[in-house]
Amino acid sequence: MDKSQSQAIHARVPLISKSLGNILLITVAAALTAPAVLRAGQQPDAPAPQPEAVSRQSQPSPQTTPAPGAPVRLTLRDALNLARKNDPTYHAAVTEAGIAREDRAQSRDALLPGVNFTTSSLYTQTNALGARFIANNAAHEYVSQGNVHQVFDLASFSSYRRSAALAAAAKARAEVASRGLVVTVVQNYFAVAAAEQKLSAARRTAEEGEKFFELTQNLEKGGEVAHSDVIKAELQVQDRRRQLQEAQLAFLNARLDLAVLLFPDFNDNFELADDLHANVPLPPRGEFEAQAAHQNPDIRAALSAVQAAGQDVNSARAGYLPSVSLDYWYGIDAERYATYTATGDSKLKNLGASAMATLNLPIWNWGATQSRVRQAELKRDQAKLELSFTQRKLLAEMRSRYSEAETSLNELAGLQRSAGLAADSLRLTTLRYKNGEATVLEVVDAQTTFSQANAAYQDGALRYRVALANLQTLTGVLTTP
Repeated sequence: MDKSQSQAIHARVPLISKSLGNILLITVAAALTAPAVLRAGQQPDAPAPQPEAVSRQSQPSPQTTPAPGAPVRLTLRDALNLARKNDPTYHAAVTEAGIAREDRAQSRDALLPGVNFTTSSLYTQTNALGARFIANNAAHEYVSQGNVHQVFDLASFSSYRRSAALAAAAKARAEVASRGLVVTVVQNYFAVAAAEQKLSAARRTAEEGEKFFELTQNLEKGGEVAHSDVIKAELQVQDRRRQLQEAQLAFLNARLDLAVLLFPDFNDNFELADDLHANVPLPPRGEFEAQAAHQNPDIRAALSAVQAAGQDVNSARAGYLPSVSLDYWYGIDAERYATYTATGDSKLKNLGASAMATLNLPIWNWGATQSRVRQAELKRDQAKLELSFTQRKLLAEMRSRYSEAETSLNELAGLQRSAGLAADSLRLTTLRYKNGEATVLEVVDAQTTFSQANAAYQDGALRYRVALANLQTLTGVLTTP
C-alpha cells in the first residue's frame, strides 16, 4: 500500500462506525485493492531520484490530524516532502528527466521492425489499350497490404546510445535539483527558527529597556541619578522598540518565504518541530570525501554528456557507411477488392506477398558528412573539457564546503558562550546600576552587547545547518539530529 493510500485510510477510519466488523472489512478491502492499483501503474506525484539518506529521512512521520484552526506542526522531513510536491523548479528537472527517458524509449523502438497496414483504391481513365497511364496497372486497382519495414544502419544504433546517455544525464541533473532543494528547504526552515529566536531576544531586550527606563525615572525622583540618565534610557527604549518591530517583520517574511515554498494553498498557519540548536554532529572528513567521490551527480551528468557527444560523432561518421532496408508486403493488389477473382469456372487468388531489400551506398554530398563529423568532434571535445572542469570543481568544493561546516561548528560553541555571558553581563550590570556602582552607559552597552551576541548566535546556528545541507549536495546524505 502506498503512503497516500495509507494516510487516507487512517484519516477515514476514525470517522467510520466503531464496529469491529466494519473496521476489519475496510482494512481487508484496502489491502486487496492496493496491489491492483500498483499493478495498474500508479506512481507517486513526484517520482524523482532521491539521495539515499535523504530518501530514508523523507518518509512521512506519523501524525494525528490537527484540530480545525490549529497550526500545522512541521518537522524538517515534512517540509522536504511538501517541497518536493510543490516546488516548480524541482519538478521542471523531474519533467526533463521523464522526457529524456521517453526519448530513449522512442530511439529503442526505432531499432525494431515497424508494421503498417494500408488500404487504397486507384481509378485511372482508360483508352482502347486499357489504363491511360502506363505506370498504372488497370482502370480499377485496389491495394490492401500489411508492410513490415526494418532499417539497419549505424546512425540508428548511435542515436539510441546517445538518447540513453542523455537520459542518464537528465536523471543526474534531477538528482542535483533534488539535493539543491534540500539546501533551500533547510535554509528557509531554520531561518524561521532563527528569526523566532531573534524576535524573542528583541522582545526581551525591549522589556529590559522599558524596565530600565522606569528604574531611571524612579531613581531620578529620589535624587539618586541625573536627568541625563533618564534621557539616555529613553533613547535606548526607542531604539529597542524599533529593533523589536524589525525583528517582527523579519520573522513574518521568513515564515512567508517558507509557506510559499511548501504549501500549494499558501498556508502560513504552522509551527516548527525541529530545534535549531539541536546537537548535530559533523561527519568525519574521510567518510565525507569517500561519499562525495562516489555519489556526486554532477560528475555523472558531465560523464553522460561526454558519452552522448561521442555517440554524436559515431552518428555523423555513419554517413560514410551504407545502410540496408528490408520490406515485406502481404495483402491484395488487384482489380477487385476481394481475396479471389472469378475467371470462368476457376478462381484466382488475389492474396499474395512480396519482399524487397534495398542497399543504399553514399557516394557524394559535397562534404556535408565531413562537416557534420567535425562539428560533432568539436562538441565532444567541449564536453570532455567540461567533465575535467567538473572534476576539479568537485575537489575544490569538497575542501571548501567541509571547511565551511567545520569552521561554523567550531565558532558555534564560542557564539553560544558569548550569548550566555552577554545575558549574565546585562543582569549584573543592571543590578550594579541599582546599587549605584555602574553608569547608565554601562547598562546601555550591556543591552547592546546582549542583542548583538544573541543575534550572532542564531546566525551561527543557521550557518552550520546550511553548511551541513551543502555537504549533502556532494554526498546525498543529510545529517539530522
